[in-house]
Amino acid sequence: MSSLRAVFARDRQADRVVPPSGFTAQLTLFAAGAMAFLAVFALALSLAAGRLADRWGDELARSATVRIVAPQDQRAAQTAAALRILETTKGVESARALSDEEQSALLAPWLGEGLVLDTLPVPRLIEVIEKEEGFDPAGLRLRLSAGVPGAVLDDHSRWRAPLVAAADRLRLLGWVATLLIAAAVAAMVTLAANAALAANAQVIAVLRLVGAKDDYIAQAFIRRFTLRALAGAAGGTVIGMLAILLMPRASEEAGFLTGLGFEGLHWLVPLLIPVLAAIVAFVATGAAARRTLRELA
Repeated sequence: MSSLRAVFARDRQADRVVPPSGFTAQLTLFAAGAMAFLAVFALALSLAAGRLADRWGDELARSATVRIVAPQDQRAAQTAAALRILETTKGVESARALSDEEQSALLAPWLGEGLVLDTLPVPRLIEVIEKEEGFDPAGLRLRLSAGVPGAVLDDHSRWRAPLVAAADRLRLLGWVATLLIAAAVAAMVTLAANAALAANAQVIAVLRLVGAKDDYIAQAFIRRFTLRALAGAAGGTVIGMLAILLMPRASEEAGFLTGLGFEGLHWLVPLLIPVLAAIVAFVATGAAARRTLRELA
């Protein structure tokens, strides 16, 4: 705790040990800012993928579809028979046949607007909403096959699981990217600290001659680089959040990428990035400074 307090305690004498400008200062500020900017987008990707996985899981887990594949003159009768079976099936909350307009809207992205279903062998679709406990797909398939020869039950499990798994992997990828960014910040800060220590080797030797302890010298470098990383990361985070704010809002028509952003309290999550960058810089600079000071001894 004393080391952390020393970071924010102004010590003009110690500050003179580390040059306030130069390429190491610019490198630290730029690296922290750039990595914070990327971290904002990595977090946005991870959180958006999490929302997508939850939405797909919630929406598809309680829904199913029955397709009535039958000749045109038998389709209405088989649809009515399937609806009667579904209404008496345990675990089914509701079932309804989609209208021609709804089915045309579903096919419009591929076949165009104004599609006339009577001219195409398009099956009638029945939307099934499950209750919380769900229904028995195998039993329902047997009942449908016995009473409605042209009925095909699709409980969405075959393609729901891969979609949710893909979204979960995207979420994991976002967190992995965030960890890699933190590692890159640590590497850049270590490089800059080593360069600054090497450039000030003669100053460090003089300080030792007049009685300065290695902890005092190391603390000067830790303070300078921690504050630089904090300032750079704060700037990068603000720019990243503004960029996310200016992105298009989520919409069903535009797809997943327009939902890349933060919602509600998730807007507070990026504010942790400068703090984490400062902690990474604090640890990395401390390790680099003490190692280099031992080598210069």
